Amino acid sequence: MLSRAASSLYWIGRHIERADFVARLIEAALQFELLPFAEPQSDLISAIAAAGGSDLFAERGGQPNREDVVQFLAFDPANPSSIRSCLEKARNDARAVRTALTRECFETLNEAWLGFRAHAQEAQTGDIQPFLDWVKATARLFEGALHRTMLRNEPCWFIRLGNAIERGDNTARLLDVKYHVLLPKGEQVGGALDQAQWTALLRSVSAVTAYRWIYREGLKPWLIADLMILRPEMPRSLAACAEEVNALLSQLRSASGRTGAADRQARLLQARLSDVNIDAIYQSGLHEFLVAFIIDNNRLGNAIAEQFLF
Repeated sequence: MLSRAASSLYWIGRHIERADFVARLIEAALQFELLPFAEPQSDLISAIAAAGGSDLFAERGGQPNREDVVQFLAFDPANPSSIRSCLEKARNDARAVRTALTRECFETLNEAWLGFRAHAQEAQTGDIQPFLDWVKATARLFEGALHRTMLRNEPCWFIRLGNAIERGDNTARLLDVKYHVLLPKGEQVGGALDQAQWTALLRSVSAVTAYRWIYREGLKPWLIADLMILRPEMPRSLAACAEEVNALLSQLRSASGRTGAADRQARLLQARLSDVNIDAIYQSGLHEFLVAFIIDNNRLGNAIAEQFLF
């Protein structure tokens, strides 16, 4: 496979996952606003921080109000992580590798971009929730088409590889912002507002039912962190993402014979997650652990690009 084709497929996976994440992030921020004793500005700023757009938002003179934050995260073409930018880039990459995709996968991305303007206009003049639901449904449609119609070969593996790298980064950022930024000063950790915020976070990643099945007890912050970091059966957990990256790199190695630093870094990242427990993470510092994971995950993404000559 040509390197430019592999790059386009990899970034399709990342951009679709990022669009879904930003939609869930906006939804969570709006839910946080409704909580008693919440600080709306802190909630909205936390959403921008989780999306990695704090510096750009400040440079563009954005204000920490609902309108500016939603515009920046959802519709701003100058924000490379906005939903608009992600859908446009995914569609452009799909056009570049049209013959590597099935008709169902390509049409999902093409129709999403062509329908974006109409959905965006409705969201900007009314309730944004239908727009967010549409974005999440688009991501599910693409993932369904990918798993049901694509051959299990290099194009499919590169898309899923990008998806897994992006998902791990997003989960770590979301947890770090909740732990380090979101809880207002003076509020008790484990208090009513803290519990409500953790519940809203679980809902934003569709993990409430998963939590009940695994732990069968009331919501506890350290168990939520355990679910989202160390439980491999949870699809969005850091452990699950690292495991999937390793499996996909193994398949690509078998198919192409190419191996390198990315394989070694992926195995090391998975080993670090399998050799630790949540008590040790909290003792050493959850924020420090998540920041280290984000850095390592970014290095892994760069190593993948170098290994496959993106």
